[in-house]
Amino acid sequence: MKAVGVTKFGGPEALHVINLPTPDAGPGELRIRVHAAAVNATDTLVRSGAPYVIPMTSRPPYVPGMDAAGVLEQIGEGVDTDLRIGEHVMAVVLPSETHGAYAEQIVVPAESVARVPAGATDAEAASLPMNGLTARLALDTLDLGPGATIAVTGAAGAVGGYVIELAKADGLRVVADAAPQDEPLVKELGADIVLPRGPEFPKQVRAAVPDGVDGLVDGALLDQPAARAVRDGGRIATVRGFEGTWERGITFQPVWIAQYARQQAKLDRLRQQVEDGQVTLRVARILLAEQAAEAHQLLEAGGVRGRLILTF
Repeated sequence: MKAVGVTKFGGPEALHVINLPTPDAGPGELRIRVHAAAVNATDTLVRSGAPYVIPMTSRPPYVPGMDAAGVLEQIGEGVDTDLRIGEHVMAVVLPSETHGAYAEQIVVPAESVARVPAGATDAEAASLPMNGLTARLALDTLDLGPGATIAVTGAAGAVGGYVIELAKADGLRVVADAAPQDEPLVKELGADIVLPRGPEFPKQVRAAVPDGVDGLVDGALLDQPAARAVRDGGRIATVRGFEGTWERGITFQPVWIAQYARQQAKLDRLRQQVEDGQVTLRVARILLAEQAAEAHQLLEAGGVRGRLILTF
């Protein structure tokens, strides 16, 4: 089968088409014929060989990719599922050496798979699993009740956009950041208050919400300064492992997609929320798998709104 990966770590140019054996679904697994795979920031870390992403004992080639959508084509032994061969499905993928979503066929645990939302293309569906589940996990970690106020940094990004929509569905009041060109998008996603993005965002949050927000999802990696926006005893969810210095009773709580990678009910709930109009699938551009290097260049250049999708 065709896949896209690296045999030597490097920049986007290191990505190239490779041939790998077609995998078979083992016990508890499903095999998907991939039609679309999303490109995300973690993929660039796999490509460049970040030590906290690539295990020291692993060997090339390395295939990135954490979101896929396509057609279910094989069900492994012992799988209890109502999914059927030939259905369009989406999956969250935890890359491990040659096992990432940038491939014509992937094998994943059955619990990592849900149906594609009705009316959505595979390219659109591939934009949802990893970032949607990360946003859901961040909100579940903060555990704020209806009527609470949450701040979101990186609100126009893939995770931040889903946080806004899911927070509104949860009955939360949302304060979000945005560059001038992104203000219409962030407001359309449902933010109640939109403030300029950047290092002054926490100070501006306090001007708008004098007592501080109840919780914050830090998609822009403000790290410790984000605490200035949060009330005493509040919570901050971080997406790159930042644990922070606790002050005023504020807790920093890193979230990792692996925590929800097998939460099939959570992924299926996201599917339902797309169908109900509560969650928006945003695709910035669709490229061929052979254009993966270009996709990584675009992502690393910044400013992409929505997901870049590779098709196989």
